[in-house]
Amino acid sequence: MPDEDDDYFEQEEITWKIGDELDLHTFSPKDTKSLVPDYIDECVVRGFPQVRIVHGKGKGVQRRIVHAALERHAAVKSFALAEPGAGGWGATLVVLREAVLREAVLREAVLREEDE
Repeated sequence: MPDEDDDYFEQEEITWKIGDELDLHTFSPKDTKSLVPDYIDECVVRGFPQVRIVHGKGKGVQRRIVHAALERHAAVKSFALAEPGAGGWGATLVVLREAVLREAVLREAVLREEDE
C-alpha cells in the first residue's frame, strides 16, 4: 500500500447524463438504495413528470430495493411495473408529484451544498 500517494485510495466521482430513464444494470444492489432517491431528487428538480427505472428481471433483488426506495420517497406519487412492451416486470414506471416538491428538493440541495 503506497504511503506517499494518498490519492491512490480516493474514490473517483462518477457523473452521467440525467434523463427520464435510469438503467441499473451497471450498478450493484448495494448502490441502488442510495442511487434511486438521489436520481428521483434530480428528476424532480428537472421537472420530469414520469421516469422509468430499469432494474432487470433476474431474481427481483434490484426490483425490491427500487420499490422500497420509491415507497419512502415523498416526491413519488405512484409506481408500477411497466407494460410488456416497455420492459414488463424488468422495469418500473414512476409518476412524480407536482412541481411544488421541486422547490423543496432545490432548497434541500442548496443546504447540502452549503454544508459541504
